[in-house]
Amino acid sequence: MNLQSVWKSAVLRALFYPAPSIYISKEEEADFETLYDEVCSSGQNSVDYRLKAPKYKFLEYLLRSKPVVLHGSNRPGIEQFEPRQQTLFDGKMTTSVFASKDAIWPIFYAVLRREQVVGNFRNGCLRAGDSNKYHYYSLSTPTFNNNPWTNGVIYVLPSEGFIQSDAGMIQFDEWTCDEPVAPLFKLAVSPADFYFLNKVAKHRAEESLAKTWMLYKVRSVLRPSSFASLD
Repeated sequence: MNLQSVWKSAVLRALFYPAPSIYISKEEEADFETLYDEVCSSGQNSVDYRLKAPKYKFLEYLLRSKPVVLHGSNRPGIEQFEPRQQTLFDGKMTTSVFASKDAIWPIFYAVLRREQVVGNFRNGCLRAGDSNKYHYYSLSTPTFNNNPWTNGVIYVLPSEGFIQSDAGMIQFDEWTCDEPVAPLFKLAVSPADFYFLNKVAKHRAEESLAKTWMLYKVRSVLRPSSFASLD
């Protein structure tokens, strides 16, 4: 890794939270493979998850061992994803199906109740020229105070046709496909399954993204009573 990548990684680590190191034991790997085989052979479109391991571990196993990507949603009955117009992380418009190859980031989208969002929310899973990933999650103040969490679904999609939306030095783990995609199966999740639930901060909707980034970690530690002192 060159010096520029080292510097950018240091900046990301200072601003955001590193992704956890996800160790999957041989026993867990066997359990996950059995569960995967069961859902694929049963013809069911939903995982009956009864394992002790956190669900993000199962999702990480799938990403490491199967040709899949993940999409989080509040809607439990999607049978096919259609490309729709939306913005990439850099603000560019695209008409695509969105997914990720990160096991944690999609859970945020699954459990954030979108109809409770007021103003905006800001989040990301990104890296800078290396394999380390960094996360941040911040909601507008009214959204944060509006009971925004709900149960949701992680859809496991075939990765064929998906491309990473950016190949620059700082990359969001954002993948897009321009064709309709039918999910392989789905996994129900709750707010308790979101690894960074206690690291969600809040911001004023009108403030700059740079300010949200600069204050994110401090706000996430001091939330919510000390938020006013950071404005």
